Amino acid sequence: MNKTRILVSTSNNPWFNLAVEEVIFEKMDPRQRVLFIWRNGDTVVIGRAQNPWRECNVTRMEEDNVRLARRRTGGGAVFQDMGNTNFTFMAGKPEYDKTESTHIVLEALKHLDITAVANGRNDLVVQEGDLPRKFSGSAYRETQDRGFHHGTLLLHADLNRLAGYLTPSPKKLAAKGISSVRSRVTNLDQIRQGINHDLVSGALIESYLDHFNVDVDVEYLSPYDHCDLPGLDETFGRYSSWEWNFGKTPEFTHLLDERFNWGGVEVFLNVTKGRIQDARLYTDSLDPSPFEQLAENIKGSGYNQTELGAHLELLIANDHANENPLKEFRSWFMGAIA
Repeated sequence: MNKTRILVSTSNNPWFNLAVEEVIFEKMDPRQRVLFIWRNGDTVVIGRAQNPWRECNVTRMEEDNVRLARRRTGGGAVFQDMGNTNFTFMAGKPEYDKTESTHIVLEALKHLDITAVANGRNDLVVQEGDLPRKFSGSAYRETQDRGFHHGTLLLHADLNRLAGYLTPSPKKLAAKGISSVRSRVTNLDQIRQGINHDLVSGALIESYLDHFNVDVDVEYLSPYDHCDLPGLDETFGRYSSWEWNFGKTPEFTHLLDERFNWGGVEVFLNVTKGRIQDARLYTDSLDPSPFEQLAENIKGSGYNQTELGAHLELLIANDHANENPLKEFRSWFMGAIA
């Protein structure tokens, strides 16, 4: 077994690339460390618990052949094109260290004469004039035996297409307007002309091998030619399905929505004879699990503060990690259904 593996996708299919990423994290031997490099063609990627019809201009996406892909993790919707390069690092514990993978990325950029720094927990920035500009965002996952760090690098992405396919709510725009986001980000081709995916991929691979002082062959993957990744075909099939990306949407009769500091929440309820027959909760919270659980728990509940409040109290009591967001949600939700 090779302890160190480098996987490079030759496919721009987002469903395939997300499937590879999931298999790397959930099914590969935790004794292996992995670098996975990939990029997607025109795609809107939404969080696990988001509603595509609310977040996206689905009709325009279909007209422009923009794919929709739902990832397994939380968070909000993003647009990706061929001007993005994505990276994924996975390692078993106790070796996993997210500062180490960030260091590898920064060293790779140094090879390309780009001086960048980590800014906060998730972002990489370069100095453009007097202002720091973000060109990379990251997210992290950990389980008992392994850790995971993935992120994207803006090389020459079309930042103007963001507004064409994403339709965030007015409350979300007020909190995080598209114009303000554009003013804070930049493409790396503004720093180094001629930068492209192949150059960055080569630099990442070189930096990764140098860091661990190893020499391994790169494994190239595609939907038609991939290596021994357990369960990849099945996982690819799921990510490609309409059921996963859109799902079955019931005929909701009540919509409530609110935006908090930690994310937005939409509550869709189908109420018949005073009881909730169906419930869906959509959120771009980084941890959508408690809201997904709540949606299941309140099916069959009476549409009243007493019964719904009891479900929320039980959820809060059993989820200390999300206690504050759930209490904020409870305060709003109880008032909204009064």
